Amino acid sequence: MKILKISGLIIVILAVVILGIRFLSGSEDTWLCQNGVWIRHGNPYAPQPTSGCGDLKQPDEILVTAPKLNQAVNSPLTVAGQAKGNWFFEASFPIELIDDQGKILGQDYVQAQSDWMTENFVPFKGEINYQAEATTTGRLVLKNDNPSGLPQNDKRIEILVIINPSQTIAVKAFFSNNNLDPAVSCNKVFPVERQVGKTAAVARAALEELLKGQTDQEKAQGYFTSINPGVKIQKLTIDAGTAKVDFDETMGQGMGGSCRVSAIRAQISQTLKQFPSVKNVIISVDGRTADVLQP
Repeated sequence: MKILKISGLIIVILAVVILGIRFLSGSEDTWLCQNGVWIRHGNPYAPQPTSGCGDLKQPDEILVTAPKLNQAVNSPLTVAGQAKGNWFFEASFPIELIDDQGKILGQDYVQAQSDWMTENFVPFKGEINYQAEATTTGRLVLKNDNPSGLPQNDKRIEILVIINPSQTIAVKAFFSNNNLDPAVSCNKVFPVERQVGKTAAVARAALEELLKGQTDQEKAQGYFTSINPGVKIQKLTIDAGTAKVDFDETMGQGMGGSCRVSAIRAQISQTLKQFPSVKNVIISVDGRTADVLQP
């Protein structure tokens, strides 16, 4: 009887020790969520979780349907879903793709697919062209368009994704160059080649490269731009040989001088006319064409 009591006591002590070890080892022996993947840490007692790893709870005002959590994505990356009207301003809000090192690979805007002046949900859709040399993890960031600029009005969500290397195509952006045009003829521009993510919207991709301005290497070679920094494309259509491109108001800020105006028109027109489908170019700012880019 005494032996049984001792044996029982030993069993109880061992059980307490084992449970204590498991309890104390919680942070050492467990499953960790890293970049959207469950990683074994030590020798966890529990099986691998079956729930989504890194599934960030989306705000009540927005629902992203594409891409899905931990989806492998390619360039161009299609972004779609629905959001309440207060996420939009002028029918759009910004999106960006960031790799695991915090580098922005691409950024753009999604557009409302119906009337956005509502408190109800509005479908949205957009694309991001990005460049990545190798497969990596990253996150798609969606931000509400906040015209107030007040931090307390900022909203954002992040979707973890696997970023596949991008296929690229070559496009040209046209810049002025005093070395190649010492006479400074104003409307004479020269091409530089850029690699962009493969996309059907190749004319828009070329314009985006133009708006980025010249690289440091291109600056050293004498290339320069007359276009204001921060200009955004609001709409681009190509129909029957005519490209119509509408820019935001940043394009017209501080504008003056016939030479500069001529250079800007030449940069935009030649960048678009590199494509056989474009014979003529109509430039507008916030829908206006009559007083746009006047000296």
